[in-house]
Amino acid sequence: MLATIERIELLENAEGLAKMVLDSDIAEQYQICLYKMQNNKETKRKINQFVSLKELYEEVQRFGKYHPDYKRVMMQIREYKREMDLDPFVAEFKLAENDLQSLLDQISMLIGSAVSKHIKVPSGNPFFDSGHGSGCGGGGSCGCG
Repeated sequence: MLATIERIELLENAEGLAKMVLDSDIAEQYQICLYKMQNNKETKRKINQFVSLKELYEEVQRFGKYHPDYKRVMMQIREYKREMDLDPFVAEFKLAENDLQSLLDQISMLIGSAVSKHIKVPSGNPFFDSGHGSGCGGGGSCGCG
């Protein structure tokens, strides 16, 4: 019974932490950038253009350079991706997304290292991965990797 109460308290605290993240300036900036990106006609056109060509790109990838449209599709996909990535709303969104991801990575590392220095915490950020996450199976200090 005590373990159940403790678990409920931990989950409630985790929900509180999630609410703090959602209420942060970083999350607010992310939401604003997402809204701008999703509601700008020109930005949506660039994204849709890239997404529709991406399906053809995946088909071409299956056959490689032997596909009759290989060169055209490869050149177009790079062109469309560049056009999409250089869109100011997409670029602004990606920066906000990276800031939010960085915050979540930092929180994960703090929680993981508070539990144990050997716990693996995937972050997607090499800065946080170095020296951490080297527990069992990772070839770390337990010596079993």
